[in-house]
Amino acid sequence: MDMASIKTMNLTNLVTYKYILPLLLIPGLFVGSGQAAIAADLASVDAVDGVTLNEVVKKTILLNPDILIQVNEHKSRKEEVDRAKSGYYPTLDLNAGIGTERSNNSSTRAQGSESVTLTRKEASINARQMLFDGFATESEVERQQARVSSTAYTLHGTAENTALDTTDAYLNLLRNDELLKLAEQNLQAHQRTYDQIKVRSDAGVGRRADLEQISGRLALANSNVIAAQSHYDDALTTYIRIVGDSPAQQLVKPGKPAAALLPVTREEAINKAVEKHPTLKSARADVEASIAQRKAAGNTFFPHFHLELSQSANNNLDGQLGTNDDAQAMIRMRYNIFNGGGDAARKRQTAHLINEAKEVRNRTYRQVVETMRLSWNAYQTTQQQLGYLRNHVDATTRTRDAYQKQFNIGQRTLLDLLNAENELFQARQSYVDADYDNLFAAFRILNANGELLKYLDVALPEKTSLN
Repeated sequence: MDMASIKTMNLTNLVTYKYILPLLLIPGLFVGSGQAAIAADLASVDAVDGVTLNEVVKKTILLNPDILIQVNEHKSRKEEVDRAKSGYYPTLDLNAGIGTERSNNSSTRAQGSESVTLTRKEASINARQMLFDGFATESEVERQQARVSSTAYTLHGTAENTALDTTDAYLNLLRNDELLKLAEQNLQAHQRTYDQIKVRSDAGVGRRADLEQISGRLALANSNVIAAQSHYDDALTTYIRIVGDSPAQQLVKPGKPAAALLPVTREEAINKAVEKHPTLKSARADVEASIAQRKAAGNTFFPHFHLELSQSANNNLDGQLGTNDDAQAMIRMRYNIFNGGGDAARKRQTAHLINEAKEVRNRTYRQVVETMRLSWNAYQTTQQQLGYLRNHVDATTRTRDAYQKQFNIGQRTLLDLLNAENELFQARQSYVDADYDNLFAAFRILNANGELLKYLDVALPEKTSLN
């Protein structure tokens, strides 16, 4: 495309946005809903760049304290796995010491002295390798690996929920921005009607009651703008709390996820959520960790075997002047016979912990199913409502425009016109609410499946081993 064509296109866009589009958006200026569709098409052409939902969620995920807490918790659990695996490896200890020793024993007395004071020197090195510890190390490694999986899924679930909260705040800010604009348009329509009635009243051709009536409706329209502005400010406050700051640019309304990404039936949606929801996966991993903990608690009922190697180099021990060196290679068994019933109590405790973890899993299962059912119902309900609400907006638009013309020629009362204007305002509000409710419900379904971050192409701040 040459420069002349680009300049012509830019000039066309400038004229469209500056002169044509504002005229098309003035309520009542044109008859019918076709012009509204034209205005919407024009508004979508060469739209102004802004901040996308993907960018906002990505920023929030990277900076959210709850997620960073989970990231560090996950890293900590991975270190616990390495710590548990250390039980498979040998330990090596080096000991050294020097000091004064006074000895009084049979050896010193045999030398003709009651006691002997010498400078004692010690040095030794000891190696110890576990051969069998009653499966304690193996069970502890399994437990810590399950805990790592649990924190990984918890991190994923926290990030998913944070993404959903961010999406909710993002859409709610857009929703309230549109509702504020509708309230301002409604105020402008009432202001135009008021100006028209005021001119008639001042000229002596209008009724005083009409002026009072439109004055009351104008006051209500002003109140609606104030309320809409307050709701927008509240939505902005929530957005700042979740994201961290106010949007630097205009927010871009996201498109609805493609139908292929959403379940076809409620049963399919529930089954998918039960299979993939990260919080439920985390609860299942906690059950596995509790089972491994019970296995580890049984290690005290087995004898423990270790290979021990040691070498020492000592001087002046126990009053005997000179060196005292030795070396050992031993396989040692340690077997606790009785410790007051503590081991049995510990094993009974871990059984209760398994039952607790299972009930937490069962509760999480119910919550996941409930969340998906609510999300699915909300999506289906709003999806069915949208068509009717769109028809309601179109019909009330045509009615308001017709009433405006009929009022101008005296065939409709002012009350008819104001009621039509109010019905159109409420119809537009209902459609905007249903549209955003439907969009958010679709994102809720993705969240219930643990796929919202994937859809938004947002990665976790820490690589996790999700099994």
